[in-house]
Amino acid sequence: MNLQVNVSDERQEEPVPTEVSLHGTPCKLEKPFIKQLFGDARQIPLDQCGADMVVTSPPYWLKRDYGVEGQIGQEPTAAGFVSSLLSCMENWKTVLPSWGSVFINIGDTYHRGSLANTPGRLEIAAQDAGWTIRNRIIWVKDAGMPDPAKDRLKSRHEYIIHFTQKRRDYFYDQFAYAAKYGNGSGPSDVWQIALRRDTSNHLAPYPTELVDRILTLACPEQVCTSCGMPRRRLISRTAELDSTRPQAKRAMELAKEHGLTPAHISAIQATGISDAGKAMKVQTGTGRNSAAVKILAAEAKAVLGGYFREFTFAKRESIGWTDCGCGVSFRPGIVLDPFMGTGTTLRAARDIGRSAIGIDLAQKTESKEPIRGGGRN
Repeated sequence: MNLQVNVSDERQEEPVPTEVSLHGTPCKLEKPFIKQLFGDARQIPLDQCGADMVVTSPPYWLKRDYGVEGQIGQEPTAAGFVSSLLSCMENWKTVLPSWGSVFINIGDTYHRGSLANTPGRLEIAAQDAGWTIRNRIIWVKDAGMPDPAKDRLKSRHEYIIHFTQKRRDYFYDQFAYAAKYGNGSGPSDVWQIALRRDTSNHLAPYPTELVDRILTLACPEQVCTSCGMPRRRLISRTAELDSTRPQAKRAMELAKEHGLTPAHISAIQATGISDAGKAMKVQTGTGRNSAAVKILAAEAKAVLGGYFREFTFAKRESIGWTDCGCGVSFRPGIVLDPFMGTGTTLRAARDIGRSAIGIDLAQKTESKEPIRGGGRN
């Protein structure tokens, strides 16, 4: 199938880098773009669709027939449906860097009175094909499609499965996510997001917030135009604790009262929780700190008592970004949505300054509204 291309007017033919600041770090950054292609998600051309990550929601199995021959979602069996998705994923590898992620939003289907377990089947098949599953995120919805069944509970959740090609060293900015969607602590894999209301022909377009969360986690703000490496955030621990927790608040009060210095706090963090109990036996770092660090940690322990370990969970701060040293301009991260639908992924990307490529097979069966920046549709 020949891909038909519709590129947003907002993209320049020859991107001209402009001077910008990445949270205080000056650099040259090309403008983001939006590109829409119409074709098969299993046959993505490398020359038109180079991307840094994939975010998509494939058609549900046996839910809606879009009237296109060979479409994904109308296979006779669940195994056939999963095989189609796996073919897509293998093709996507050709347009992704080794550090790029794939996030697939997928819901289950009842077939002949039983859940087909398509999410689980996909996970197992992908693992067997060499993919790593880093997360199974549960999207909890406040409502859903009407369900007349009287002998089972209504389904009010779906999955977002995070796949990577590598077990480690994929791009991931948990710091940015925690700052945006939490209080800076470790974020949860359960997301409660209201279902998006939509009047288009698309069965269940996911909400913009869901895509924004994923992009914040795994789509880099800047990528080198020469070597293709993303700029990664540099993180440092602080002495600041979460004052909403009574234990943390008391720990900070004691530290201030007894005049503990930044060196004391650093010594606590170097020691970690290996100073007491079972941790002294099972943590390999126990006893490896210098004599000076041990003295400072002991002084802090004497005044903090049981609150000592609170400072091992101190808040972190962003102190800068890695630099590949190429000395050229950077571009925004690019997200690819091979099942574009109503264009939510593209709009979410534009809203936060990322580039996006959308592909859809149903060019004639579903109306497409223009993708504009700054809107929440």
